Amino acid sequence: MKAILPILITALFVADAPAIILSNSLSDTFGTGGNEFTLDFVNIGNAGNAADTTGYGAVPYAYRMGTYEISQDAITKATASGMANVTAGAWTGNQPAALISWYEAAAFVNWLNTSTGKTAAYDLTWDGSAWSMNLWSSGDAWQLGGENLYRNKDAYYFLASENEWYKAAYYNPAGSNYFLYPTASSSVPTAVASGTNAGTAVYDGVASDPAGVNDAGGLSPYGTMGQGGNVFEWTESAAAGTNSSSSEDRAARGGYWTTTEFVMRSSFRVDLAGPAFEDEAYGFRVASVPEPSTYALVLMGAGAWLLRKRLRRSL
Repeated sequence: MKAILPILITALFVADAPAIILSNSLSDTFGTGGNEFTLDFVNIGNAGNAADTTGYGAVPYAYRMGTYEISQDAITKATASGMANVTAGAWTGNQPAALISWYEAAAFVNWLNTSTGKTAAYDLTWDGSAWSMNLWSSGDAWQLGGENLYRNKDAYYFLASENEWYKAAYYNPAGSNYFLYPTASSSVPTAVASGTNAGTAVYDGVASDPAGVNDAGGLSPYGTMGQGGNVFEWTESAAAGTNSSSSEDRAARGGYWTTTEFVMRSSFRVDLAGPAFEDEAYGFRVASVPEPSTYALVLMGAGAWLLRKRLRRSL
């Protein structure tokens, strides 16, 4: 059912159908007791959008993107709730989880899934000292938008692919165009140490370390924060884009707190770091399939509009 819902919704948005605004206050809860924490998401709609001139950004389905980068606090609380062998630790509290490898980020995502009764996104193995990963078979692999042997077809939470990450950062759903920066603008962002003002980002060495994940600059058109500056973010995708080798270098995007504005541009990507690489400037955020309730609201709203239109025609 998950695979066909975006198609159903797209089919319902026809001609003069009214715009349906989805809530951008979606929170999922994890952990237990005093170690409970929430992750916020925004809806990324406009399924079937065209790619940017860079070749990135086309996504044929709806999904959710984490509003913020994953914080060190989330790693600490997940570990206290049973997650193992994910360390991070470059920063503290609400600062981003960094000094974290791609494998560790994937292991955190797997824990989000399995701790809530869902299917692990990645076929990871911990041998007592290091992580490794197997590719899924075609029968078990994600197929939306093309076969992805990294991600399980039933994954609920996952690392954003490079296209998913790019769209959430740069795509303008109001104009079906792309901005140069992930701050809803093609003008150079104002460099800040922290804050949430529009058109700002944490970069250019204004701060000596990254800001808290919910204090990391202005928002993208969809409402994500910190996709430019603060810390680089791992994407799920292999550098070559095929996801056909589990050990291949991964693509990262966004820049960090000391890089220049050029590194935040849509045209810039890093693809020279293997999945075991760790650095204090590398973090990540989590993506997800849409909530079924979100689709239900869209279907109900569009269905009511169609019914009213038919009734008017029959009068």
